[in-house]
Amino acid sequence: MRNTASYIRIIVFLIITYILIEITVESGDQSAFIAQPLTWLVLGMILLFMVAIEISLEALRTILFRSLKPDAQERYLIAQKTKKEKQFGWIKEAYLKLLDSKPVEEEEEIILDHNYDGIKELDNNLPPWWVYSFYATIIFGVIYLARFHVFNDYTQTEEYETEVAEAKIAIEEYKKTAKDLVDINTVTLLTDASDIGAGKAIFIANCVACHKADGGGGIGPNLTDEYWILGGGIKNVFRTISEGGRDGKGMVAWKQTLKPAEMAQVASYIITLVGTSPAEPKEPQGEIWVDPDASKEEIPETVSDSTAVVLNE
Repeated sequence: MRNTASYIRIIVFLIITYILIEITVESGDQSAFIAQPLTWLVLGMILLFMVAIEISLEALRTILFRSLKPDAQERYLIAQKTKKEKQFGWIKEAYLKLLDSKPVEEEEEIILDHNYDGIKELDNNLPPWWVYSFYATIIFGVIYLARFHVFNDYTQTEEYETEVAEAKIAIEEYKKTAKDLVDINTVTLLTDASDIGAGKAIFIANCVACHKADGGGGIGPNLTDEYWILGGGIKNVFRTISEGGRDGKGMVAWKQTLKPAEMAQVASYIITLVGTSPAEPKEPQGEIWVDPDASKEEIPETVSDSTAVVLNE
């Protein structure tokens, strides 16, 4: 496969195939090659198929060439050479026009009278590509001057503030779908059945040894009553799961094992256990926690001493 045209055909066909796959395969906002990894296999098979076709055509041309008589082979080679010169000759011609330089054999016509110890100077014209680029910069400068200094379109400060505002909107949109960006400051109580179900699965896999399957408590505290050692509510529970319990005792930190989204799910599931009736509930530990954002009607009557209430800061 020594023909340049063969490589060009393969590359062009692969680009067309890539675009068709992106258009036809449903992948949402992601690339089809990320959402559906099997598309790489399809693209690879098409590449092998195209290479096989080009190799077969090249082999057929070689066989036909060798079947020709010597004089016919010579005519064929001359014809191929002429064809290549005509095919890519326009590139060379355009390149020479952009340079606007004299051939070496014609440099005598543009040699200046200057002679420095045998070093002579040529009076070459500026390359057209450089001249055109210079003219383009002049046109750009005039437009820029008129737009920003005459008509006062917008200032750099306004442009910066606009881009910052757009970036903040883009970040907020991204955060809506990027659950693993959640932290102690942004975590919220999840209520979807899928999230609660996922949290329950994580709880059963990692937490039942200390808290029992029904949350009644064993080595760890009871999760079904209103008493909390490190505070209740989604933020406090998330923090406890992430950072662990009290120093020297209590639960280990799970932030190296669970993803932020998983910790939010299991924390939300634990909140649903409050008020349930476990088979063998452990005695209360800690203090009654009251949500500072809750209305007075929601505060339990058992809370009589405000100094015993742990607030979620």
